[in-house]
Parts: sequence; C-alpha cells; structure tokens
Amino acid sequence: MSVIKKEALIKAAFAVVPVIVCIIAVSFFFASRNELAGARARQKEFALLKTEYQTLKSGIDVVESKKSITNVKGILPAVDEIFLSLGLKQKIRSVKPLTTKEIQGAVEEEAEVQVEKVNINEAVNLFYKIDNAPMSIIIKKAAMKTSFDNPANLDITMTIAFVRPK
Repeated sequence: MSVIKKEALIKAAFAVVPVIVCIIAVSFFFASRNELAGARARQKEFALLKTEYQTLKSGIDVVESKKSITNVKGILPAVDEIFLSLGLKQKIRSVKPLTTKEIQGAVEEEAEVQVEKVNINEAVNLFYKIDNAPMSIIIKKAAMKTSFDNPANLDITMTIAFVRPK
C-alpha cells in the first residue's frame, strides 16, 4: 500500500473511532436513563407498600400486646374484669354465653351482656373500657334504650366476643 493510502486510512480511522465511541456512550446514556425511570417507579411502589406494611404491623402489634397482657381464659372472666374495674358489676342483669368458634389459630367466644340502669357517662366509660381493654374483646352488636324506671338511665344489651389464642 502506498503511503498516501495508509495516511488516508489512518485519518479515516481517527474520524470513525470517536463517532463509534459517541454512539456507544449515547446508547449507554439512554439505557441508564430508562433503568433510572424504572427504578424510580419501583421505589414509589415500595414506598406505598412500606406505608401499608407499617399500618398493618402496628395493628398486629396492638393485638399481640393485648393478647399477652392478661391471662383471662374465657368470656365470663373477661366481662367480670371489665365491669369490676368500672364499678358496674352490680348493674349487670345477665351474661349469657352464646357460641364458641375456632378461627385461624384462635378461639372466639361470644356472650350477650345485659346491663341495667347506667347513666350516659357510665355507658361511655364502658364502651371505652371495652375498646381499650388489655385483651382482645370486640363489640359485635349493641342496643341501648332508656330505662323504664328513670329515662335518664339506659339499659344496654350487647353481644361481645372474646378472642384468645388456642
């Protein structure tokens, strides 16, 4: 090959190599940008899942802590404990155990509780105590009506459930 052809070939190589390098760099840039967009989308999904997980975890922790605080073994002792702590034990007319069901590693006991002649403050305190009891007690159904003797007092009939581990 002649010297002129070799020089032309070398000049062409020096001109083509930077173009090829630029094409490769641009393709890597666009691939990285697309990968970054995908990573940001996954990050948003994980942020949503994190929030949902933390909400569920806090709910589970509340139930777990209630489960381990007391060693009440049934619905009747649970009702006694709640009403005794409020000083309403003498106002209980009846406690009737209803059903016992097994649900996913736990036992749910239901009872119908009838309370007579409680004022509105005692009723609010009762519902608050049941809701924040150190055990897993759920109010399934509640009915209140004014007392026959004194319209300022209430008669409450409620179905409550006590959930305990097997």
